[in-house]
Amino acid sequence: MSREIARHSINGYYASLAGYRARLTRYRPRRRPKLHPDGELFEVVVHLLRNYWSPQQIARTLKRMSPNDSRRQVSHEAIYNALYVMPRGSLKKELIACLRQGNGKRRLRSRGTDQRNQIPDLISIHARPPEVEDRLMPGHWEGDLIIGAINRSAVGTLVERTTRLVILAKVDGTTATAAAVGFSDKLNEVPRSLRLSMTYDQGREMVKHAEITQKAGTAIYFADPHSPWQRGSNENTNGLLRQYLPKGTDLSVYSQEDLDEIADSLNTRPRQTLDWRTPLEVYAEVLKKSVGGPNTLQ
Repeated sequence: MSREIARHSINGYYASLAGYRARLTRYRPRRRPKLHPDGELFEVVVHLLRNYWSPQQIARTLKRMSPNDSRRQVSHEAIYNALYVMPRGSLKKELIACLRQGNGKRRLRSRGTDQRNQIPDLISIHARPPEVEDRLMPGHWEGDLIIGAINRSAVGTLVERTTRLVILAKVDGTTATAAAVGFSDKLNEVPRSLRLSMTYDQGREMVKHAEITQKAGTAIYFADPHSPWQRGSNENTNGLLRQYLPKGTDLSVYSQEDLDEIADSLNTRPRQTLDWRTPLEVYAEVLKKSVGGPNTLQ
């Protein structure tokens, strides 16, 4: 009531005048929203959502690209609102499916006997050099296996702790031998100065970790059992990868070229922890300083 009186008071409140002004404003066209379905900005947002960018990544990048033009900027909340107020249809369903989905309560990898702590010559994460923890020195990685349908296929994942660069390795099965070969081959594509260590969980696929160290010269440290936060970058990346490699699918159908394309998609998405730069941008800077010239991962 107070807002109504304040809005229509001119030397006092008159109901007839307020009614007249209300009828006039009723037919005035409202301002067109920034994310109108027919607008150019909406098309840009839809394109990036289809590439699995989060609304926050999109908002930050648009602001970075057009810092002085508010018409080309939109907040992440506005993106969420635009998606959820869309009328029901295939486009709304598609775009919401592109958003990162929250997982339920975390379950243990194995429901049977815990077979961890049976890895020979295991070196604990607590023996890892202090410079690995602060993420200031590049060349230290976190690794894991994403397991496919009925535990018969897998993809190796590597995340560099400083730059958050992602590398995916095709693994021929879920055996320790397959894991050792897959991880060694991909680590050997990285310059020697940037493959100093890898931190892994205590999965049985790492019983041949000594072979990886021998072939790639990479020291391997093992996180404590049931402590995913000790490999937070890799756990977060595995969640992102499930948008490309859904649970319950046969991962053996993906070639190394397919996996490289998925990794490239992740590496060209801006990250908040990198001040909204992409992992590939940061890695290129590190690579230039480390080896004295440009290089790429194939």
